[in-house]
Amino acid sequence: MGTHPYTVVDVFTSTPLAGNALAVVHEADDLDEATMAAFARETRLSETTFVQGPGEAAADYRNRIWTVEGELAFAGHPSLGTAVAVARRRGQAAARYVQETGAGLQPVEVALDDRRARASMLQRPADFGTEAEPGPLLDAVGLAPSEAHPSLGPQVVSTGLATLVVPVAEREAVARARPDPEALAEAISSLGDANFYLVWPDPAGGRAHARMFTPLVAGGEDPATGSAAGPLCAYLSRRLGWPRVEVTQGVEMGRPSLLVAAMEEGGVRVGGDVVVLMEGALHL
Repeated sequence: MGTHPYTVVDVFTSTPLAGNALAVVHEADDLDEATMAAFARETRLSETTFVQGPGEAAADYRNRIWTVEGELAFAGHPSLGTAVAVARRRGQAAARYVQETGAGLQPVEVALDDRRARASMLQRPADFGTEAEPGPLLDAVGLAPSEAHPSLGPQVVSTGLATLVVPVAEREAVARARPDPEALAEAISSLGDANFYLVWPDPAGGRAHARMFTPLVAGGEDPATGSAAGPLCAYLSRRLGWPRVEVTQGVEMGRPSLLVAAMEEGGVRVGGDVVVLMEGALHL
């Protein structure tokens, strides 16, 4: 049995016990995939990460990202939270890391003040995919077709992980959504392997309220999704000319989160606050 340093952080919040929680296991090179998968199921968090030595010379560390259902090539809040946990463990108040994931190399920036931090990452340029009719998608989350946004249609967008952006006309519709997992899976089956991001863009500009529905996390809803905020920003930039968006998410789950995304160098920078909640040792 080995001992591994262990950190729990809350991401996209400055308040403990809000945002999206993340478990980070350090010095994890000796852990096999079965053990990583089992521990991710043990935590029942949206994601659990395992920090390993890099396989590429340009990387500072390898970030293995797991949900209760399996390993992800890339995700937003695990990228930011892991970078903060690494900086805290290394005793660095400010750092710029290059992390290695299944989606390639990504730069992550961290500024740490004791147990509170600010982190951001530059996601890759957006890939705009399939567009879809809103009716069946909204029906799958208990909303009427008439609640669709009048000018913004659903579309799959990826900056590392495919996200189906589904805009609605009123903020209240986001709160009222009640997804039917089977109907949702059927509605998006023709669109590929994409997570469902229900979004109200504020007509005043620069703000949005969202919920993420995905079978990849325990309970089927994610309180803060950096890998979706990037695609949303790119989508709103292309369709409305917005260079930046602040996204509230997780409110309906009692885990209020704030994600900030902005267009930069052809890609999208996604960032937010991070709180270090717990540190200790894991015996595996």
